[in-house]
Amino acid sequence: MNNIVSIAVKEIKHDFRDRRTLLFMLAFPIVLMLILGLALTNAFSSNVQLGEMKVLVKNSSHDGPLTEAFSAFTKEMKKSDIHFVPIQEGVNGMDEVRQNRYDGYMELTSSGISLYGNNLSAVEGNVIEGMLKAFTDKFNAVSAVAKVEPAKIQQVFAPGAAADGGYIKETSIDANRQPGSMDYYAVAMSVMIGLWGALSAGRLIRSEIVQGTAQRLIASPVRRSELFAGKVLGSIVQNFLCVLVVVLFSKYAFGAYWGEHLGIALIILLSEVIMSVSLGLGVSYLLNGKATAGVLMMFVQLASFFGGAYFPVSASGSDVTSYLVYLSPIRWANQALTELIYEQGSVFSAAGPAISLNMGLAVLMLALSAVFMRRKEGL
Repeated sequence: MNNIVSIAVKEIKHDFRDRRTLLFMLAFPIVLMLILGLALTNAFSSNVQLGEMKVLVKNSSHDGPLTEAFSAFTKEMKKSDIHFVPIQEGVNGMDEVRQNRYDGYMELTSSGISLYGNNLSAVEGNVIEGMLKAFTDKFNAVSAVAKVEPAKIQQVFAPGAAADGGYIKETSIDANRQPGSMDYYAVAMSVMIGLWGALSAGRLIRSEIVQGTAQRLIASPVRRSELFAGKVLGSIVQNFLCVLVVVLFSKYAFGAYWGEHLGIALIILLSEVIMSVSLGLGVSYLLNGKATAGVLMMFVQLASFFGGAYFPVSASGSDVTSYLVYLSPIRWANQALTELIYEQGSVFSAAGPAISLNMGLAVLMLALSAVFMRRKEGL
């Protein structure tokens, strides 16, 4: 056990002394997180701002109660920045709407209300249509009462009466917090750095051969299993510390939201690091040459691209791209962390699948690496 810990400590010290690599591992994700988080702020905003709305009105009604009720209605709508403007003599209301000077044009007659919307402001048109529908429904209901007691019509349409059954009622459709741009890229960059562990693990054994220390290690009184375990442990700790720095920096320097289960989130990232190191080690034994670095770099970049490290990627279709998205380890971790942070399910349902996939692949690659290592004479 002491040999394993000693080798692991040596690996950690060796990696941290490589200042260029260490700076790249920490500075690149933080700078990229800052740039993308600030540049794409509006792309992650879910707020819709409605400004002032104006409706041109032609009142040809000779119905006293309807005109009276509509007058009370327009006063109430004015508080919500919806203005009903009486049409002037000689003005064509539909032309005014076509010229986009008004959000709608309505005609009020004794037989009912006609509304002409503006195609250029569909959202505003839907709001106005909804308000008028609420008004007509209320008026029809009150008309029945008015036949019995006409004196109470004014009380029903008084401004204060709209408080309980108002024309506009604000209700939050989804009260749960949604990720902003900085929140998204804090998760995406942390996951991407976790997968970078495969790159360093790919040269974990080969570096000893290149430096000429492989034969000395084989001749030393250390078993291969201890050497293997020590190197893997050191690489896992070193890569996870980099991920931890990125997570804490994003949380406390950029104010990124990591939810109420930060410990579980770190376990998901740790499982990804273990999988990444195992993957890099396994590929290095399979290829056994310089091609390892190129293959791993290509895999990491493709996995980052399809996994949503640089921008959100949808996997709703059934084409090849959607399958590639599902196969990306970054996608697994991204989805698990998003569900965990924004509480879209239970902690187990959010973290369980990603951790199981990562650890299953890690065991498979480590077993494969151990078999290849035992068959070789050297490292």
